[in-house]
Amino acid sequence: MPGPAAGTAHAATTTDVVCLGESMVTFLPSQPGRLADVPSFGRGIGGAESNVACALAAAGHRAAWVGRVGADGFGDHLVETIAGYGVDTSAVRRDPVRPTGIYFRTATDRGAGAHEVAYYRAGSAASAMSPSNVPYGEVFAGRILHLSGITAALSADCLELLRELTAPRQGRPLVSFDVNHRPHLWRGGDASVLLELARRADLVFVGEDEAEEAWGIVGAEAIRAALPEPSVLVVKRGSAGATVFSGLRPGPRSSNAGGAESGPASRSTEGGGAEDAVAGTGSGDTVTVVPALHVDVVAAVGAGDAFAAGFLSATLRGLPVRDRVRHGHLMAAAVLTVPGDLTEPPARDHADRLAALDDGAWGRLRLGPGWTAADRAPEEVRTS
Repeated sequence: MPGPAAGTAHAATTTDVVCLGESMVTFLPSQPGRLADVPSFGRGIGGAESNVACALAAAGHRAAWVGRVGADGFGDHLVETIAGYGVDTSAVRRDPVRPTGIYFRTATDRGAGAHEVAYYRAGSAASAMSPSNVPYGEVFAGRILHLSGITAALSADCLELLRELTAPRQGRPLVSFDVNHRPHLWRGGDASVLLELARRADLVFVGEDEAEEAWGIVGAEAIRAALPEPSVLVVKRGSAGATVFSGLRPGPRSSNAGGAESGPASRSTEGGGAEDAVAGTGSGDTVTVVPALHVDVVAAVGAGDAFAAGFLSATLRGLPVRDRVRHGHLMAAAVLTVPGDLTEPPARDHADRLAALDDGAWGRLRLGPGWTAADRAPEEVRTS
């Protein structure tokens, strides 16, 4: 199949992050209850990779989204809405035959037993993405290429595309991969391919719960043992926070990352407080543990994408690992305190002040609805 030419490089990179994947029109309920009982829905957008692109653009970065939508009104809405966040959508392709995917969901937490989601994405335009119809020049035009495991589950062609994009080659940008295991997408499939793709990336995000459900791997150290190749592995541990394994890895995986570092600015964690449980793993790793924030949650959707966006934003800025994780937590908190998947992030100087709090103040910090607009000095931020 056609693919990128070996040695593809972009000397004059103008894009910070390119995100490739499916985006869908989301229908959000007007009130709590079963889908059968909800009388009306509001229209929004949803898609892991486009969510990341929108959050990065809103945070001031040059972000692009590459995808495929139908030549229909829902496709128009997606492209126009995502572009409205400041995202470059010029590489989005329109499919004249297949429709844009849509889905409906209830207002409950995704992890709750009563949560319902009804997807209408089978045979969607995005599922037709393949190594033969993706614009490689635009895909490899950024400092970072962000992908997720959702794309791999859409079709055999989509899986082959991700294998192509994560293949080691001279000139590829830094590859960021969010495992994003969705069990309903893998019914009858083999989710172990997500482990294969993650091992080919430079920066990987995975939840402890995902690793256990998809691969039967339990615990951050065991996940690192199964994923030794990525320079940076971010293990998300829910309310316990996140553990980051960072260390240089040999091999021609990403020799032209365009100036974006996947590892810490130095080989040791800055901050040095009690929260940074830093220890050598015997493999040259630095291990950084950062507690999660206390958040008054409105809706537990979109937080993982927001966390990835915050971490990538801080990575582009060359911040130390602890602060990358804290910016991830802050971006996630912004989304958790609104009903939908996307929201305006905190102003950069506001987030920087919060990320610089000492360990004690960070542990006492509690964020609720409207906190992103409360641009106050750190000592004035609500604590518990």
